[in-house]
Amino acid sequence: MQWVQIAITIVFWVAVATLAVGLIRRIRLWRNGRDAPVDWGGLLAIPRRYLVDIHHVVARDSYIANTHMAVAGGALAALALVAINYGLALYQPWLDWLTLAAAAVMLVGSYFIWARRRNPPARLSKGPWSRLPFTLAGFAAGVIGLMLVTLVPPSATTTMLALPLLLLLIAGSAELALGIGAGGPMKHAVAGLLHLGFHPRKQRFTGRSVDLRPLDLDAGDFGVGKPADFRWNQLLSFDACVQCGKCEAACPAFAAGQPLNPKKLIQDLVVGLASGSDAKFAGSPYPGIPIGEHAGAPDKAVVPFLIEPATLWSCTTCRACVEECPMLIEHVDAIIDLRRNLTLTTGELPGTASETLANLRETGTTGGHDVAARQHWAVDLDVKQAQPGTLVDVLLVVGEGAFDTRYQRTLRALVKSLKAAKIDFAVLGDSEFDTGDTARRLGDEATFQMLAQRNIANFARFQFRRIVTPDPHVLNSLKNDYPALGGHFAVLHHSTLLAQLAKSGQLQLGPTPDRRAVTYHDPCYLGRYNGEIDAPRDLLKAIGIEVREMERSGLRGRCCGGGGGAPLTDIPGRQRIPDIRIGDAKATGAAIVAVGCPQCTAMLEGVVGERPEVLDIAELVAQSLPVPA
Repeated sequence: MQWVQIAITIVFWVAVATLAVGLIRRIRLWRNGRDAPVDWGGLLAIPRRYLVDIHHVVARDSYIANTHMAVAGGALAALALVAINYGLALYQPWLDWLTLAAAAVMLVGSYFIWARRRNPPARLSKGPWSRLPFTLAGFAAGVIGLMLVTLVPPSATTTMLALPLLLLLIAGSAELALGIGAGGPMKHAVAGLLHLGFHPRKQRFTGRSVDLRPLDLDAGDFGVGKPADFRWNQLLSFDACVQCGKCEAACPAFAAGQPLNPKKLIQDLVVGLASGSDAKFAGSPYPGIPIGEHAGAPDKAVVPFLIEPATLWSCTTCRACVEECPMLIEHVDAIIDLRRNLTLTTGELPGTASETLANLRETGTTGGHDVAARQHWAVDLDVKQAQPGTLVDVLLVVGEGAFDTRYQRTLRALVKSLKAAKIDFAVLGDSEFDTGDTARRLGDEATFQMLAQRNIANFARFQFRRIVTPDPHVLNSLKNDYPALGGHFAVLHHSTLLAQLAKSGQLQLGPTPDRRAVTYHDPCYLGRYNGEIDAPRDLLKAIGIEVREMERSGLRGRCCGGGGGAPLTDIPGRQRIPDIRIGDAKATGAAIVAVGCPQCTAMLEGVVGERPEVLDIAELVAQSLPVPA
C-alpha cells in the first residue's frame, strides 16, 4: 500500500527533525559548561566502546544484558533499515522483511523490560521510566504491523489496520524524538552515545583512569560552584544517566543511611543544568532529605540550593558508583569538583576536617605530629634511613600509619619480611611528609599541591629504584596524582612486592601456623583505584590460606568507610559503614579479616562487639616466615 509507505517516510523525517531540534536544545545546555578538548576521533570509537566497555559492565547482570541487547540491537537495526528503505524512499520488500525481524527482536526485549518492572528493585526510578516498556513495545509492534501491511496484498482489513498501527509507530517514535529535547527516558540513547565519544576520561577505554584534574589556582580555578562551572562534556555525561540505580545500590554511604544517593546527585545536576527542581525525581531520595525542596539553574550555586553540603561530605570517594555505572559516568569527579569550591572559597568543612587540613599545612601530618616521631616504630629494628647520594632498591614510604600504635605492628611485620628476602631498602624517617591524599579528597587543592611539590622535591634528593608503601592512599597519590605535577615514580603496594618475592622464591614462606578461616577485604584505593586484587590473594594462597570471599569483593568490594576524609567529616547516618562491612565478613564465617590498608585496619577494628580479628597481609606473611634454626 503506497500511502502507508509514504506515511512511514513522513513519520521518519518528522521524527528526525524533532530529534534534531531537541538535540540542538540540549547541546545549547551542554555548552553552558566550561571548555574542554574536543576529540572528534572519539566518535569513530563509539561502536567499540559501546559493544566492549559498556557491555563489560552491563554483562554482570545477564538478564539485563540480554534484554538490552535485544531492545537496543533490535531498535538500532530497525531504525537503520527504516532510514534506508523509507528515508530514501526505496520501498524494497526484502528490506521490509529484515525490518520486521529486527522489530520482533525489539518487541521480545520490551517484554522482558516490562517483566522486570512488574516488581522492580528499589534502585530503579519509576515515573516516566515506568512507561518505557509500553512505548518501546508500541514502536516495535507498529513497525511489525506496518511491515506486514506493506508486504501483503491490499485489502479492506489491511487498510483498516494501517491507521492504528501508524499511530502506534508515531507514539513509539515520539519517545525518542521528543525525549532528547524534553529530557525523557530515551534522552540517554543519544546523550549516552555522544558521551562515549566525548568522555571526560577517554583514558578509561585503554586502562584504569583515576587521577584528579589539577586546578590552576593562579588562574582562579576553584572547582565547581554552579552547574555551568562543569566542563561541557561532564554536563553531557550527566545526561547519559539511565537511572538504573546501580550506583545507589553500591554506595556505602547510602546503605548506611547518610544523605547521599549518587543517582539522585547526578539527576540533581541534570535538572540544575535545565533550570528545574527535583520535584519530579521518581527514585530514592537522599536519606533524611525530602524531595521537592531544591532547585537550580546553570548560573545558580549548586550548594545549598540544589544539593546540601552534607550530601557531598558523605562520600568516601570509594568509586563503587563509578565501577557499577553502565554508562561510565564519573560521579566522584563531580563530587570532588564541588567539594573543591566549598573548601577553597568558604573554608567551611564539617567535623574535624578543618583541623586536619590546618595540621597538614603546619606540620605535614594529618594528626599534627612531630615528623621526628615517624620513625619511632622502628627504633629497635635497625632500619636504614635514606641518605642523599646512596642508591637503594626500595624506598619504603610508611605513611601516616607510622604514628598509630596499632598499625606499627603491620610496619614491623613488613620490615621482617623485607629483611628475610634480603631487600635493600630504606625509609625517609623525619623527612617524610603526608602525600596530600586527604587534603585533595576534601577539596583543599592548594594544600595538596603544596605537599606534593614538597614531596617531589624531597624525593629528588634520594636515589632509589622503586617506592613501596603499605598504604593504598599513598600509592594512589604517588602513582596517579603526582605525574601531573611532575612526579614520576615506580610505586608498588607492599602486597604486590611481597607476592613477587614469594613467587620468585626470594621470600621463603612456610604454611601459616594459624589455621583459622580468612576472608579478604579489598581496599578501595588498591582495588578499584589501582586494579590490584590478585597479589594479596596470591600471598594468602602461598601461605596455605584459602580465602572465603565476601559477597562483595575484588573490584566490587564494599568500602570500609575510611576514604575521602569521611571519618573526619563524620556525617551521621542510620549505621556506620564499617559495621556493614564487618557484617559481610561475619557472613562468611571467617575468624580473620585480612586487610592491606591502615585506614581499613582502623575502621574495621573500630567496630564494637563480637567480630573477626583484623590482620594486615604483612602480619599474616610474617607469621609464615621460617623460624631461624
